[in-house]
Amino acid sequence: MPYRSPVSEYKFVLEHVVGFSDVSSTDTYAEATPDTVDAILTEVAKLADEVMAPLNRNGDLDPARLENGVVRTSKGFADGYKAMTEGGWLGLAATPEYGGMGLPQTLSCAVNDFFAASCMSLGLNPLLTQGHIEALEHHAPDWMKDLYLPKLISGEWSGTMNLTEPQAGSDVGALTSKAEPQGDGTYAISGQKIYISWGDHDFGGNICHLVLARLPDAAPGTKGISLFMVPKYIPNEDGSLGEANSLRVVSLEHKLGIHGSPTCVMEYDRATGWLVGEENKGMAAMFTMMNNARLGVGIQGIGIAEGAMQHAIAYAMDRKQGRTPLDGTPEGTGTILDHADVRRMVATMKADTFAARAIALACGVGIDMTAATGDKAWTARAAFLTPIAKAFGTEVGIRVSELGVQIHGGMGFIEETGAAQYSRDVRVTAIYEGTNGIQAMDMVARKMMDGGETANAIIDEIEATAEEARAKLPDLGEAVWQSAETLREATEWMTAQGELNERFAGAVPYLMGFARVLGAHYHLKAALAEGDNGPRTRLARFYITRLLPEHIGHLAHATCGAEDLYALTTDELTA
Repeated sequence: MPYRSPVSEYKFVLEHVVGFSDVSSTDTYAEATPDTVDAILTEVAKLADEVMAPLNRNGDLDPARLENGVVRTSKGFADGYKAMTEGGWLGLAATPEYGGMGLPQTLSCAVNDFFAASCMSLGLNPLLTQGHIEALEHHAPDWMKDLYLPKLISGEWSGTMNLTEPQAGSDVGALTSKAEPQGDGTYAISGQKIYISWGDHDFGGNICHLVLARLPDAAPGTKGISLFMVPKYIPNEDGSLGEANSLRVVSLEHKLGIHGSPTCVMEYDRATGWLVGEENKGMAAMFTMMNNARLGVGIQGIGIAEGAMQHAIAYAMDRKQGRTPLDGTPEGTGTILDHADVRRMVATMKADTFAARAIALACGVGIDMTAATGDKAWTARAAFLTPIAKAFGTEVGIRVSELGVQIHGGMGFIEETGAAQYSRDVRVTAIYEGTNGIQAMDMVARKMMDGGETANAIIDEIEATAEEARAKLPDLGEAVWQSAETLREATEWMTAQGELNERFAGAVPYLMGFARVLGAHYHLKAALAEGDNGPRTRLARFYITRLLPEHIGHLAHATCGAEDLYALTTDELTA
């Protein structure tokens, strides 16, 4: 599958749309100069295009397998992983104290985007390790940081997160894994975990599991959960690998997609573990990792959208069928790309991918500004944008990959073309790291505990951009301003609901409506930066004219409340 990383797109969005200069102007990230950004994007693109993209199809056709208790990865994956680690890309945003580059999280978004687009199955591995690193940086004792972080940052070791159990999915508080103190600072960890991405592999080194478990007599629910480091091999003091720990891979899940990524059922049988953070405070430590992962998963959706779009456009530029309005004209290609409906689908792919990418990068900027300044407004902004970036990014990935199959026509349903792989691979992103419904519920509940202050601050920014555009692009500026007012009214309705279930009933459409309006804002900023009726302005006009109106339906749905959802009885729903 040919793939070309969108380097110029990233440079434009960072420079003109999401305010990355705010980040590089801080003392913390002063090294993130335009030359540094350009060098990073160029080098990562070369790795993604030339090394990882050729592995994508093989990962689908030759999936990871479990042989005699050992996970064997797809052909070429070990070499691809080695190339990623040799470039130092796993530690791009990690602290320099332990070997990281100390660069902004926003640049990690670019790395993860290129990796997901070129080979999501393999690109998922470093995403987990990055979250693992961040959790240890914030919560681990110094001895654990000294031992584990250099190895994880270099990629010599890799990391996983172990939350889910057969009876405890989104309700993490229902987990039953146990941790028994051994009197020497270690704990005996016992239990079974499922859906553990990259729980084992044959790349060498150690595999470090962050495992949620309960101490004896711990409180029920999430208040009684602690977090533990449980490595595959117990390290010696010098960092060399010691004896094997008492854990194993029971089986690999048979998945719809990302076949090259081994998703493991893990069993811990009094395995040796060490406490990370405080007793019974495991969820706080794990949420550090999960929030990192939620933005990363949104980026995965965007990466898949990019890959699927490029794949579909290449096909549309080659496929000849029927007559088009452009036949015999200089603008015509003589291919299905000239058909109006194919143009609609391709333009939708481009417009939505841009919108989702801008939202995710704006979230990254918020995270970086929080780290650099500690400003509470930036903290609140990053927190508010995280569920939007995750949910909208993955929904765009799903929709764009579906359009990619549609553009291929009948050939899209044939596996040999590779179009369906994107759709199968991306589908899980709307489910893991908190389903998109959970993201939306979090947005309208915890992220609106400020009475809508953060949401309204973002809406103010949208209206300010719209006011600026009224002089240069009056029709577009007016449409965006009006959409922001509709969004503000829906936000006021949400914050007025004292019963959370009233908010939850419309949480997903509210998030999607917010994302639609926010996407229009960033398209408008791109058009203003372009300064003439160029391709970015024309794409903005397509988005604002054709896609932005969807916000009306989303926000009308969002403010209906919960009563009608329960009007049908259980018997009537299941009849």
